[in-house]
Amino acid sequence: MASLGELERTLMDRLWAAPGPVSATELQQQLADRGLALTTVHTVLSRLEQKGFLVHDERRPRRFTPRATREAHAAELMHEVLGQAGDRQAALARFVGSVDAEDAAMLRALLAGGDGAGSDAAGAR
Repeated sequence: MASLGELERTLMDRLWAAPGPVSATELQQQLADRGLALTTVHTVLSRLEQKGFLVHDERRPRRFTPRATREAHAAELMHEVLGQAGDRQAALARFVGSVDAEDAAMLRALLAGGDGAGSDAAGAR
């Protein structure tokens, strides 16, 4: 999966938080404090679409929607990184050893087939 640059991540955060499709103009207005030109927002949206993060409708103006949830994206990144590890067991052991007690309990519940204390993580894969 392609990685996200800082501005791409900012736009994706807005799109993931939106209740539905969002136009470039709406995104530009939401980020007015950054002084982004509309053409810049369009360019970044086009790149995100090329990378497979977004789809757009055929209305005018076009409205953009993420292809996957934030959680699905995070899970895909974890799979990608784990796939690049030379020693998967060592990478997993280091990760599991570094999580706090709450996350460890959630992992145990998920591995046992539970819901992870109400988490979306089980459905993100």
